[in-house]
Amino acid sequence: KRLTIFFADIKGFSQMSEELEAETLTDLLNSFLTEMTKIATQYGGVINKFMGDGVMVVFGDNANSSGARQDAIRCVSMAIAMKRRIKVVQHEWFKKGIRKPLQIRMGINTGYCTVGTFGTADHLDYTVLGTHVNLASRLETAADPGEILISYETWSLVKDVVMCRDKGDIHVKGFSQPIQVYQVVDL
Repeated sequence: KRLTIFFADIKGFSQMSEELEAETLTDLLNSFLTEMTKIATQYGGVINKFMGDGVMVVFGDNANSSGARQDAIRCVSMAIAMKRRIKVVQHEWFKKGIRKPLQIRMGINTGYCTVGTFGTADHLDYTVLGTHVNLASRLETAADPGEILISYETWSLVKDVVMCRDKGDIHVKGFSQPIQVYQVVDL
């Protein structure tokens, strides 16, 4: 299926986990994931999985899909909404004594992915696999704190409604050719 894949994680979460009490860290992480899930649902995304402090959201693999262009626009709109919401949440966390502001980094890619149930007879997961999923993950890793990076494929679908800054080509692990990326500025 042609899907738009979104990855996000908290920059510096591992270091933070060393500095905070387990209960505080758990509350913080659950609060973050709850906020991100609410926004993903609002924009029609499907939470595919949580990976520690990270989240993977898929657009285009459910009845809410309106085609690749609309799925990509909804995904990027969701990322912008998440970025805005994190600023509010940061203030709430600061009032609770968390002095270091949490920042998320996000990566988005659109392309054909393998969709299905994978695993063993004892443990199965419904998920999305393939090069385009890997690229979305690599873009998230390459993003600066607070940044949303999208691939050329996603940019070509959203460029009429999303303001982006061309960041040129980057080299990412697992890809032999440089990848052209764009930084999302705003709708």
